[in-house]
Amino acid sequence: MKIVITGSLGNISKPLSEQLIENGDSITIISNNAGRQIEIENIGAIPAIGSLHDAAFLKESFMGADAAFCMIPPDYTQPDQIAYYRRLGENYKEAILETGVKRVVHLSSVGAHLSSGTGFITGSYHVEQILNTIGHIQLTHIRPTFFYYNLLAFIPMIKSAGFIGAVYGGADRLPLVSPIDIADAVAQEIVKTGHTQLIRYVGSDDRSCSEVASIIGKAIGKPELKWLTLTKQDAEKSLLKNGLSQEYVEKMLELGNALHTGKLHEDYDLHTPELGKVKMEEYAVKFAALFD
Repeated sequence: MKIVITGSLGNISKPLSEQLIENGDSITIISNNAGRQIEIENIGAIPAIGSLHDAAFLKESFMGADAAFCMIPPDYTQPDQIAYYRRLGENYKEAILETGVKRVVHLSSVGAHLSSGTGFITGSYHVEQILNTIGHIQLTHIRPTFFYYNLLAFIPMIKSAGFIGAVYGGADRLPLVSPIDIADAVAQEIVKTGHTQLIRYVGSDDRSCSEVASIIGKAIGKPELKWLTLTKQDAEKSLLKNGLSQEYVEKMLELGNALHTGKLHEDYDLHTPELGKVKMEEYAVKFAALFD
């Protein structure tokens, strides 16, 4: 199959591309970084250097493809996150319609069943709705849970305060996922030509925040490490102290509250997937290496 992969050589797109190339598929990787061209060629893929904001470039890149993996790269510098997601979602829709790509796998997110109340994830809801209006394609939205590597953001807090703290914590559930398991799921889905499912959740492990803190603590030599549930006011102060904008902080708090209440993963709980292979203990080893 001829498959277009967005996301450059990122945490998901690189292992995904390598897996598909090994299976004999022809892979084009879209990247906005010309410096990645040689690296893309070295793994056996065809580089397409340009911006997802360029609708004409996107159409040209999709031309002749059997399938496409579509993701929206996070860009927290965008003043209107929903408008940013919608703009790229519309670009994808236009490229798919005009080039006749038949199989589309979109990287969405847990919580994308909700139209509001999920912070940055609200953008994924809007992209899903846009792509759902394309009638003639086989479409699957991949909804991963909380990325393991997002835990790295707590390293400064662990070092300075000696604990993990957020508006979610303690006994709150935290379904977690590795980009490797996401790549595996996308690789399985994108080559399907028969019946396809519209939504596929992907997770690697399912722990409480306290369990996550305990596993991390043992890995970094701080076995008593705790994950505390902070008040909104205390969490806001902590985030603002790190130089984050008020708008960014509000989105983070909204997302955190959805995790705390369980609202974020309520639909995930109704469609719990078979968990992937990368468990929290394995990720904790990587966390510890970066912590030091």
